Amino acid sequence: MDVRIISIGALGAHPLWNEREPVRTGHATTTLIRTQSHTILVDPGLPEQALIARLRERSGLKPSDITHVFLTSFHPECRRALPAFTSAKWWIGEIERETVGVPLATALAEMHGREDPERIEDLRLEVAMLRRCEVAPDRLAPGVDLYPMPGVSPGLCGLLISSASTTTILCGDAIPTIEHLEQGKILPWAENLEQAGETFREAVETADTLILGRDNIVANPTKRPF
Repeated sequence: MDVRIISIGALGAHPLWNEREPVRTGHATTTLIRTQSHTILVDPGLPEQALIARLRERSGLKPSDITHVFLTSFHPECRRALPAFTSAKWWIGEIERETVGVPLATALAEMHGREDPERIEDLRLEVAMLRRCEVAPDRLAPGVDLYPMPGVSPGLCGLLISSASTTTILCGDAIPTIEHLEQGKILPWAENLEQAGETFREAVETADTLILGRDNIVANPTKRPF
């Protein structure tokens, strides 16, 4: 199995850097997981052209080489380049799909009769994108399992990537940056802070290595190599 970072993400405003307003364009860390049968891209958060270029730089692959795209959440910063992967199957956690879908459909219905064509079109595109996303299976590929990480959003899902010697958790925004990991902090806009805290602690107890939602792949600082 090959696991590599395609693009290191960033928070638009990093609360642990005392940033209260966005000072950069936020985007999720994008990860590529290759097994014998699957080529999975996780959270394509950059704009399409930038992500396609980064994918080529980091792996030599083009969008048509990707067999599956997995979204840890339906947050816009996790899916900007999703439309570039038309030949892939799109996956998302079941609870995330359900909790996002109802408000989206309601918002679109409430726009009926209003003169805001740009907003209506945006909502239609989001609804169409979510409809195409299929519920992710418990096992995405050999050694790659769904890992629910609720709290920041009700249905946020990471991935548990297992090898003979190492357990890696791909965290999404459940653990966004190295500062959040080292300080044991949760994103302040989490929908359920208590649940997010439990998710955080469980991930740190389980993983040898963590792929952070807006940062790089890091060794678990709570575990010693000997």
